[in-house]
Amino acid sequence: MPRIDRATVDVPATPEQVYAAFVDADVLAEWLPPEGMRGELCDARLREGGGFTMTLHYRDASGGRGKTTDDTDVSRVVIDELVQGERVVWGVEFDSDDPDNAGRMTMTWTFTAGDSGGTRVAVDVTDVPPGIDAEAHQEGLDASLANLRAWLER
Repeated sequence: MPRIDRATVDVPATPEQVYAAFVDADVLAEWLPPEGMRGELCDARLREGGGFTMTLHYRDASGGRGKTTDDTDVSRVVIDELVQGERVVWGVEFDSDDPDNAGRMTMTWTFTAGDSGGTRVAVDVTDVPPGIDAEAHQEGLDASLANLRAWLER
């Protein structure tokens, strides 16, 4: 069975407000980097067919966990689909010399309105390169969604 990494969070915002956090470069750069990392977003063209480059810097680089260098992960994202208030689909590739980190994974973010005015945000990640540790990836996805929730609660 193919690997699918999935994370969800309920946020106190409308689907349209969640969607807006994906199409504003400053906001995206603020919530997307998971715990333990600092992110830099560049070349942002946040429209369908556009994309961005995200460089994640590990705050503790002693483990040499980076995919691009010992302390960084650089990913190039192509925005495959934008459906306002419903869905965002990214194709993501890491800059890495390690063939186990190569390949294009797909991140599908969906926004479903809840009964109480909030939104369930889910991300499904398919075609995850085998070099990406499943447990670490899950922690990263959960952390990014927690950051999104915190940003939306402001």
